[in-house]
Amino acid sequence: MKLTIERAALLKALAHVQSVVERRNTIPILSNVKLDAPSGQLSLNATDMDLDIVETVPADVGRKGSTTAPAHTLFDIVRKLPDGAQVELDATGENLKISSGRSRFTLTCLPVEDFPVLSGGDLPHKFTLASTDLKNLIDRTRFAISTEETRYYLNGIYLHTVQRKGVSVLRSVATD
Repeated sequence: MKLTIERAALLKALAHVQSVVERRNTIPILSNVKLDAPSGQLSLNATDMDLDIVETVPADVGRKGSTTAPAHTLFDIVRKLPDGAQVELDATGENLKISSGRSRFTLTCLPVEDFPVLSGGDLPHKFTLASTDLKNLIDRTRFAISTEETRYYLNGIYLHTVQRKGVSVLRSVATD
């Protein structure tokens, strides 16, 4: 993989995806962000096995490919580069080379095959609703969310659809 991307675009995407990555992790691949470069764009993917974030930004891709890199380290490097800089990413073998101006960095990568795939697939229902209506649904049920850490499956709100007079309605349920 070899590409050139504007620093601001890469920094914004990295800031978004690296927020999911925990600093201390018992599974090394979860400390990394997956970089995938098909034609004309760079896709960044990070997960903590509960959340999965994918961010896509335009890039000048010279050679297609994918790799993984330590998320926080990559973010810190890109953050310290000067504004308006062009960043070149070159993944060969087990390393990711980052170049911008006179700056050169090499990060050790983990195999892309080790990166977890959290595929939710297509959801059977889609809704469009005002943010105030969604906030209302959450506010009316969040009091019943369990706070017990041992029963994590009760620590959320279940959203489901029902038919009411021939119209699909979104319903929220929580219990402790």
